[in-house]
Amino acid sequence: MMEKVHDNMDGKQNSAAAMSAIEFARLGDGYVAYVKQIDSDQARNLFPALTGLPEGIDLYAVVGADGTPLGLADSRSSAIASVIEYELEPVSVH
Repeated sequence: MMEKVHDNMDGKQNSAAAMSAIEFARLGDGYVAYVKQIDSDQARNLFPALTGLPEGIDLYAVVGADGTPLGLADSRSSAIASVIEYELEPVSVH
């Protein structure tokens, strides 16, 4: 982990740990899953093997802490239920 030095309001320096991009991507890995509303075009990008998806519908993607696509649902409540079923903590992304 890298360390950065920040000046606080009184001019003194404090050191604060900064996370690398890899460490940040792994934050919450295995513990949280993110639920995000997406459209059908975004769903095709996240899930390239997906076929037969109607145009112009809203869906809910479930992704891991590192951004790995885990699932797709047609409602927010279904997406959250699947996250909970796998014993992860659901987090909404806007």
